[in-house]
Amino acid sequence: MNAISRRRFIRYGVVSAILAGLGGVSAYFLLRRPEQVSGAVSLPPGQSEVQSLEVLSVDGVPEVSLDTWAFEVNGEVENPFKLDWNQFMQLPKTISVSEFDCVTGWTRLDNRWEGVRFGEIAKLARPTAKAKYATIACYGTPLYTTSLPLDYLMRDDVLFAYGLDGKPLEPGHGGPLRLVVPGKYGYKSAKWVKEVRFTETQEFGFWESRGYSNTADPSKDDRYG
Repeated sequence: MNAISRRRFIRYGVVSAILAGLGGVSAYFLLRRPEQVSGAVSLPPGQSEVQSLEVLSVDGVPEVSLDTWAFEVNGEVENPFKLDWNQFMQLPKTISVSEFDCVTGWTRLDNRWEGVRFGEIAKLARPTAKAKYATIACYGTPLYTTSLPLDYLMRDDVLFAYGLDGKPLEPGHGGPLRLVVPGKYGYKSAKWVKEVRFTETQEFGFWESRGYSNTADPSKDDRYG
C-alpha cells in the first residue's frame, strides 16, 4: 500500500460502507455485464455478491427533514440555483438499473434506482467552459464530499436517486437523495446530497484525501491510491 497502511485501509474501509457503501419516468436503463446476459454472473475482482445493500454506522445517519431540505448548485455555472424538495421532485424522472460495488468487498446486482439524471441538473445550471469536474457535498458530520469528472457524470446511468426498488430511498441508504455512479466504488455515490459545485480543477473528497483511489474502478480492483 502507498498512502495508508493496511491497518488504516481496513479501518477506513469499514467506515466507508456508512458514507459510501453504504427513480412519471423518462427512461429505463438495464445495465448488465455481457457475462450476466448469458447467465453467468461475473463480479469485479475481490467482490462477493449480497442480496441487499449493507448499512453500517459509526456517527449515525443524519436527520434530514424534507421541510428544510435544499439542493444547491453553484460554482462554474451560468445559472446557479437552489431547489426545495417539492421543486426537485418536479424535475424529469428516470429509472436506472445498475450494479453497486462497495469498496469493502460486497456487490449488489440489479439495483433499481429512481431519480433525476445528473445531466438534467447540468442542463439547468449551464456549466461554463471552465467546468471540468463537480464536487458533491452532503448533509451530516463530518462533511462528506467526493468529486468526479463531468464527462463521466454526464453518462445516462448517473443520477441523483430518491427511490430504490420501487420504494422511497431509506435514510440508511442515503435518503432523501443520493448520487448513484455505476462503474465506480460506492464512496463516489455520495449519500445525503445537498450541494453540487462545478469546478475547473478536481477537489479530492473525504475518502480520496485519506488514501482511497480517485478513479475508483471496481473492474481494476482500484481501491486505494
